[in-house]
Amino acid sequence: MQNTEFRTGVIKPVECVKEGWEFIKQDYWLLFAITLVGVLIGGVTMYILMGAMLCGIFYCFLLKIDGRPVTFEGLWKGFEWFAPGLMVTLFFVMPVIILYVIIYVPVFMATAMSETLSRQELITLLIGVFAVDFVFIVIMVCFHTLLIFSFPLIVDRSLGGIQAMKTSAKAVWNNLSGVIGLIMVNFVLTLIGYLALCVGVYFVIPIILAGNAVAYRKVFPVSKNEGDMNSPYQGL
Repeated sequence: MQNTEFRTGVIKPVECVKEGWEFIKQDYWLLFAITLVGVLIGGVTMYILMGAMLCGIFYCFLLKIDGRPVTFEGLWKGFEWFAPGLMVTLFFVMPVIILYVIIYVPVFMATAMSETLSRQELITLLIGVFAVDFVFIVIMVCFHTLLIFSFPLIVDRSLGGIQAMKTSAKAVWNNLSGVIGLIMVNFVLTLIGYLALCVGVYFVIPIILAGNAVAYRKVFPVSKNEGDMNSPYQGL
């Protein structure tokens, strides 16, 4: 039986990012390459392999944070968690796709037939769409925040997709202030990356992932339970 116990009140956002950087700085370019290749593969496969790639990425980051050697081949380890990774990815992506189809397909159709709409009607329609879009973005940010630990839980605790999401949501809810603070720090790092000619955002992603992995490890310490040693990660 997997150990899903977690600690509370242990996430200090700025310290997590600082610790993450200290852990990865010697292997920064290796982890940068792992992250870049993994995200590209996930993207070009229409997110079908995104879950597996994110599991492989977090596998590598957790190895580094736990003081174990990291190699590029660790990325391919993510294929061992293809099914649960895909399930979590679907929960991330499908609501966005479905709602955007519901929102924007009618707008595009209305715009194409704009000669049948007055200018005021079209403006009102667009304002309504943007308002719904904004509310949806807020809801999805909250939803995705609850799932922030899902992929590392799959890797570290050998949880199935649903169980990983439930455990992540419970752990995040009980560490809400720390997680929100971490997301705000990540947002600032992302903004700085975009200000650096936009391409800079790619170079801060490993730092963000390292901070998230440190936060995860503070909430879910390395398990000492014998049963957890059957995990593909814990057994190494």
